[in-house]
Amino acid sequence: MRFGVNYTPASGWFHSWQNLREEDVRRDLGQIASLGVDHIRIFPLWPVLQPNRSLISQTAVDDVLTVVDVAAELGLDVNLDVLQGHLSSYDFLPAWITTWHRRNLFTDPEVVQAEADLAEEFARQLAGRPNIMGITLGNELNQFAPPVHPDAHPVTPLQADAWLEKLVAGARADGEHFVTNAMYDASWYDDRQPFEPRHAVDYGDATVIHSWVFNGSAQIFGALHDGSVRHAEYLLQLAAAWHHDAARPVWLQEVGAPTTVIPRESAPDFLEATIRHAATVPGLMGVTWWCSHDVSRALADFPEVEYDLGLFTHDGVLKPTGERFAALVREFRAGGVGSPSSTALVLDDTAEGYRGTCAPGGSFHRAWLDAAAAEGQGPQVLLASRAPYAEELVARGIRTVLEASPEGSRGITSNR
Repeated sequence: MRFGVNYTPASGWFHSWQNLREEDVRRDLGQIASLGVDHIRIFPLWPVLQPNRSLISQTAVDDVLTVVDVAAELGLDVNLDVLQGHLSSYDFLPAWITTWHRRNLFTDPEVVQAEADLAEEFARQLAGRPNIMGITLGNELNQFAPPVHPDAHPVTPLQADAWLEKLVAGARADGEHFVTNAMYDASWYDDRQPFEPRHAVDYGDATVIHSWVFNGSAQIFGALHDGSVRHAEYLLQLAAAWHHDAARPVWLQEVGAPTTVIPRESAPDFLEATIRHAATVPGLMGVTWWCSHDVSRALADFPEVEYDLGLFTHDGVLKPTGERFAALVREFRAGGVGSPSSTALVLDDTAEGYRGTCAPGGSFHRAWLDAAAAEGQGPQVLLASRAPYAEELVARGIRTVLEASPEGSRGITSNR
């Protein structure tokens, strides 16, 4: 299993992509490498990379290559997110799809072609660099899709298919890169979200999970309750239910300890319990913690949660969460991971509004937590639409199937 961090530059946050300083990158990545991790995930800003629909800045691309090469010197692989897109509550869209030039980033043919061109350019530029872990299309771009966004870019599920097909093809231009598609958890929890669970598993080479307990988990259950420390494990198991191939990997690409809902003194224990539970999920390829460095309080107007998510302070001091993370990396490197659960819980994905039952505190979520408490391990998830499951049970090593009624935890029955 791989361990890494999402790289948040200590000086200037992601605004540093406008004026990259190699000495700052080298300092930050040296600190990250000291944790014993094997990779970073990086986020160059889309407006900097592609200031005009027909112009990709070679200077900005060269800055990305500089970070990749410095990482290589320090023994770190790099996963690149192409479209940023969205970061830490801020949207970074280029001027050619906003205000007077407003176009839909998912459906306008010329915009989508330009996005694919950027993905293809990086596919070519990164080819042959041995420390490239892969390419992610962008960071949680599905957050632009639902009507709750203040400047939404509406898209239907079928249009989302076409968009993903085009961008994945661009990222595969050289034929060698590991390609992923990152969505935030509304795709599994919110029936209004047009990017559905299938979009996470039908496109790219692994299913990506972003697990954040400020989504209601910690508020409902408390910081160190199973409903919080098992949230990543739960979401990984839930997402894997849509896999067509039991061997498809899942990647916990974002997970953090938000101190707005996790008391700072509890954050190291939350981190450890989260990783230990997640490590039992079949096919988990890695954990990439959010994030490397705190946001400096010299930068204004961030949500409070963003200032205290780093494993290091913004001036490079290792925090207790960083110490615990490094210790876990050493332990897992030496001893491997646990065995997957042989129990599965059935989700009725044929029922209207089923995604809402999966959200924190929903009936399916509570049934899963009760099954995890009873079994001592979080169960895998089966979709009712795929019954009778014969081949899936064998492929996934499932021996016990639990049914959850609409009443949730009180309705679990066992079929052995």
